This record gives sequence, structure tokens and C-alpha cells, in this order.
Amino acid sequence: MASDMTLREQILMRLVGVIDPETGVDVLRMRLVEDLEVDEETGIASYRFRPSSPLCPLAHSLVLDIKRAVGSVPGIEGQQIEVAGYVKAAELTEIINQESV
Repeated sequence: MASDMTLREQILMRLVGVIDPETGVDVLRMRLVEDLEVDEETGIASYRFRPSSPLCPLAHSLVLDIKRAVGSVPGIEGQQIEVAGYVKAAELTEIINQESV
């Protein structure tokens, strides 16, 4: 039952369903999501998104898919996302934290 799982565990279950279209592998197995921390009281999830390459053409759409998956977990009230290892990491970090999904 989802109610028996922590928010972090529920997020991990959702992330297994986010597939990188270039590889056909989920974002957890590819280690594209790092340092996932969830405050169970406030419902705030924070994590780092690291695209598979600094020039990944799908970085924006992939991090949006991740953000949607995390946000679909009941009890998640907000997300703090840091993009790392990407040529436009600062710009994408700012954009993704402002976009609503």
C-alpha cells in the first residue's frame, strides 16, 4: 500500500516509470536523479538532475518528466531541483524551478 511507504519511497517508485527516450532505460537506473531528499512534514522534495551528457538534447523535457512524476505523489507540496553537469545548468535550474507542471 502506498500509505505504508514514505514519500521518498513513493517518489522512487514513480521515477522507475520515467524512461529516457534515447536509451529506453529509467532515470533511476541511469542515475540521472541524485541526492533525493524529502521532508516528510512539509512535503518538499529536493534532488539533483544530471543529464547523461553536458549537451543532452532532451535535458529539458526529461527533467520536466521527472518533475511531473515527483509531483504526482500525493503529499508532495513542492520541489527544489538543481541541474548539474549540463552546459546550461544554471538557466535550466532557474527555468525548471519556475515552471508549473
